[in-house]
Amino acid sequence: MTTETQDTVDLDTQERIRPRWGRILAWTGLALLLGLLFLGLQRSQEGPVQIGRQAPDFTLTTFDGEQIRLSDLQGKVVVLNFWASWCIPCEQEAADLEATWKQYQPGGKVIFLGVAWTDTEKKSLEYLKKFDITYPNGPDLGTRISQAYRTTGVPETYIIDRNGQLAFVKLSPFVSIQEIHTAIDPLLE
Repeated sequence: MTTETQDTVDLDTQERIRPRWGRILAWTGLALLLGLLFLGLQRSQEGPVQIGRQAPDFTLTTFDGEQIRLSDLQGKVVVLNFWASWCIPCEQEAADLEATWKQYQPGGKVIFLGVAWTDTEKKSLEYLKKFDITYPNGPDLGTRISQAYRTTGVPETYIIDRNGQLAFVKLSPFVSIQEIHTAIDPLLE
């Protein structure tokens, strides 16, 4: 075989190998994409975080600029409420949440945290002023907190026990102060 013939054979072989690698990479990429899509769909079907499991940690930067990290609140009961200024059911429970917060605040064993979900800062601050809400509130920037809790809408409230485990989930507005007490009081015993 001449050198020229050998070069032609080598080129033919290289041309057959290249498309194979391209196909392999394309199929691998497609398989990875489908796998990620499947995991995302599966996660969305799981629903909210399960009671009895460790509550997902997060850091909330309040509208006042304070940073509150859930894991720093160990030893306290945390009432985590997701709301929005445009949410009518949120308005129905706002006064009861604030009144209950004021009842528990002096004891220091319960902390309320409000998370403004997909809302503007201006509208959120107007909402907080309208209902005279004094417990810490902040925006859910990038919806990181609501994604961690797999929220399905607003209002939703997650009550976390003193050990950091999710103890109670309410996927609708509270209807009374007594209902809120009923969810919190057993966690203080």
